[in-house]
Amino acid sequence: MSDNGGSAVGLLSYETLVHAVAVDEKRKSNSTPVILAEIAKEEGLLSLYRGWLPVISSLCCSNFVYFYTFNTLKKLAASGQGTSRPGKDLLMGVVSGVVNVILTTPMWVVNTRLKLQGAKFRNEDIQQTQYRGIFDAFSQIIANEGVGTLWNSVMPSLILVINPAVQFMIYEAMKRRAGNGGKKISSAEIFLIGAIAKAVATTATYPLQTVQAILRFGQHKGDGKGGVVGSLANIFSMLMDRIKRYGVLGLYKGLEAKLLQTVLTAALMFVIYEKITAATFKVMGINKRLKQ
Repeated sequence: MSDNGGSAVGLLSYETLVHAVAVDEKRKSNSTPVILAEIAKEEGLLSLYRGWLPVISSLCCSNFVYFYTFNTLKKLAASGQGTSRPGKDLLMGVVSGVVNVILTTPMWVVNTRLKLQGAKFRNEDIQQTQYRGIFDAFSQIIANEGVGTLWNSVMPSLILVINPAVQFMIYEAMKRRAGNGGKKISSAEIFLIGAIAKAVATTATYPLQTVQAILRFGQHKGDGKGGVVGSLANIFSMLMDRIKRYGVLGLYKGLEAKLLQTVLTAALMFVIYEKITAATFKVMGINKRLKQ
């Protein structure tokens, strides 16, 4: 997990860029190096690493919850009849994603706000926040906006469970093919498979990720409708508004930076995940059954 956290720190500048582009609609969608240079020039080089602590905290908690749930389900599936199939992997990924969203969304809401605190927005309507840290952010949000605000982005996040679910389905399918006939899969192959799986999942779901970031930031003025239907209508309205303003390609504003950030992180994560999982299952004596 520490190596995964290290990769997160190294790629934090891309995460900052993605959120800045998603939230600040008046910022032009230039290339990744240009926007990074703009942010560094206007706010200082260290601004690219703003909010690193909440990012690492959120990543560690989120990855732990997701992988623990996924591997628990995988262990239960291995104890039953039948072999692994893409459909089964997808279902386990969806369930793991739902558990992860419900438990960790408050941390990601705080994470997004702290990461963008102090940013110089092109949109003058965006109000700056004054949080002194993670716990103060939790305290202020609950006191001023209500506990429910911590789950502001839960609906797009629940829909986005398809991202890691698809990622794991593609990853497991490619890994089974690569290891066909009992062939040992190298770390380089795991890295490549993980990168491809994440790239496909991220590209497919990126428009919803921009909506998720905007809702987490907490300054979007919706129509006030509550419930599942109201939340879905709000998401649809935000997507259509983005298309109306910027065209279909506007839905993918900042995708280049997101791919650089998530694909590399996910690829490294899968290599570490396989090492830890193999060692753990070897100790538990269930390694052979999981390979079936």
